[in-house]
Amino acid sequence: MNGQRRADIKIGALVDIVLKKDQATGALTRGHVKRILTNSPNHPHGIKVMLEEGDMVGRVKEILDS
Repeated sequence: MNGQRRADIKIGALVDIVLKKDQATGALTRGHVKRILTNSPNHPHGIKVMLEEGDMVGRVKEILDS
């Protein structure tokens, strides 16, 4: 499932995100959602979240396990 709908993302869900520094390469980082930072219900580039692992912030590209 892609990460463009806020309603699909839950706290603690396992997701793949793209960090700001990795946008050019598209490299993915895997982790669990700590906070959902995007307020709008949808975002074409993915909902912005903070991960529990190292407080990394990026946009969700895939939801692996909710």
